[in-house]
Amino acid sequence: MQLPEWLLSTLACPRCKGPLINNPPELHCPHCHLAYPIQDGVPVLLPGEARPLPTSAS
Repeated sequence: MQLPEWLLSTLACPRCKGPLINNPPELHCPHCHLAYPIQDGVPVLLPGEARPLPTSAS
């Protein structure tokens, strides 16, 4: 589900307080490399519910 821009601009990563990127069905934190699920249109911003994102090899 695509979240409205006004909502996305108010949300932050609960770990680093950085911005989140809307990548349905998840919100991605590029700094922490975590993906937070969106369930029934509601972002679940609990660190225990996040899954790790693969990091790109440099």
